[in-house]
Amino acid sequence: MYSEIINATERAAIELCEKAGLKAGQIVVVGCSTSEILGKSVGTDSNADVGSAVFDALYAVFSKHGIYLAAQCCEHLNRAIILERTAALGQVIVNAVPFPKAGGAFATAAYAKLDDPVVIEEVRADAGLDIGGTLIGMHLKRVAVPVRLETSSIGSASIIAARTRPPLIGGARTSYDSEIM
Repeated sequence: MYSEIINATERAAIELCEKAGLKAGQIVVVGCSTSEILGKSVGTDSNADVGSAVFDALYAVFSKHGIYLAAQCCEHLNRAIILERTAALGQVIVNAVPFPKAGGAFATAAYAKLDDPVVIEEVRADAGLDIGGTLIGMHLKRVAVPVRLETSSIGSASIIAARTRPPLIGGARTSYDSEIM
């Protein structure tokens, strides 16, 4: 079971890097429900071993490319973010430590395994992976663009991926614009 989870996680991370055109120094936010991976409802069966396996697989892929992994906690910690201190410059660091039932197994693994982890309230990530319907959108830069991955699930959890692009502001005026001016 764990080898299938690890392989699917690695494939999803590699696909996201390639399809989103991610570069060193960028941030990918990941929300992960280990319960959903195991075929249970989100928040009902937090599993430290699955959280650790998913973190290890993602971290191996992203760190190889110089990309920061931002791990989203569950709603018990207000979806706070676990991130390397070097990527959290300018962010307000909060005093919290995730646990499997208060933060989630994935975020707990990130906090335990990152070199110098901090907890911040929010991040504006360049891309994201939502594993099991964890609602990562609040941590993506504007404007989020869906990324369709061939790897559509990890275990029983569906995956939704996104990249971001700068907002398109300005351009040619329309007749509607001149009517309101």
